[in-house]
Amino acid sequence: MRKSHPIRRVVLATAATVSGVVLLLSLKPASDPAAASAAGAAPQQTAAAQEAPQGGAQDAGASAGTVTGDAAQTQYGAVQVRLTVANGKITKAEAVQAPKGGLSDQKTALAVPKLNQEAVAAQSAQIDAVSGATYTSTGYKKSLQSALDKMKASSGSSSGSSSGSSSGSAQAQARTVTGKAVQTQYGTVQVRITVSDGKITKADAVQAPKGGLSDQKTALAVPKLNQEAVAAGTANIDAVSGATYTSTGYKQSLQSALDQAGG
Repeated sequence: MRKSHPIRRVVLATAATVSGVVLLLSLKPASDPAAASAAGAAPQQTAAAQEAPQGGAQDAGASAGTVTGDAAQTQYGAVQVRLTVANGKITKAEAVQAPKGGLSDQKTALAVPKLNQEAVAAQSAQIDAVSGATYTSTGYKKSLQSALDKMKASSGSSSGSSSGSSSGSAQAQARTVTGKAVQTQYGTVQVRITVSDGKITKADAVQAPKGGLSDQKTALAVPKLNQEAVAAGTANIDAVSGATYTSTGYKQSLQSALDQAGG
């Protein structure tokens, strides 16, 4: 029996090893690295797209508007009120003009912030005068009423244009009527009322006695008379104690305004 030569065994082993390596190199991997890389990039792009800001839903609120009343002249200077209105309500009130100089600076600094707060709280010009600043308070209320009238006129015109003729019969707007000026022993009294659906919705004295003790009586009586006029719906209201002349003139002017409004 012949023995195999050692060199031959080495040669055969080497050849087998080389053949195995060649076979391994010739086999391709089941997955393509480039394809796998591309597949991994797609989810990253999707995530980036999801992080993009959605600008379409940033502004969902309605913007507010402003209306400025007429400047009301007083003994110490002009008073003019500007309102910020949103959804038909006063959200802010401010005096763009107010008496200034000397003692007026102190009175304005004291009165105007209070009047601004009262205007927002009352949503009308039926606010109390600030003690010690009667003239400023009276001018403020007049300018405030002017701004409110403009606000109502603007609201009425916009609702009329958007509602169409089909609902025109249901759009009865409030009317503002001013009674005649009534002379009293201490000064003139004149009443302005707002009427809607045959009822008084607001009453205001556009003129009232002023000067000296009359300022205090007017500041005391007029707000009460205004409230009574709205509550009663007629001129049959009680006189305010201590302000009989002012009350009498108020009732006469109120009756005049009611007559103009049709009773």
